[in-house]
Amino acid sequence: MLTINVAVLLAVIVVWRLRRRTEARSRFDERLTVVIVLALGVVIAPTPAGQGILNIVGQLASGVTQASR
Repeated sequence: MLTINVAVLLAVIVVWRLRRRTEARSRFDERLTVVIVLALGVVIAPTPAGQGILNIVGQLASGVTQASR
């Protein structure tokens, strides 16, 4: 039986949509891409990989904040 990981499928769709030329995108296409990226974030967030990404981004943000002081 073939199973498809939803996160992998959404990631492939995002990469495929972002490879298109910017001039060829309509506002609907841009909004659809944003919705797909948000859905990917919701799917990835509770996983260990998502928690790792959150930790890394949090450390980068705190580093930038401390550097700007």
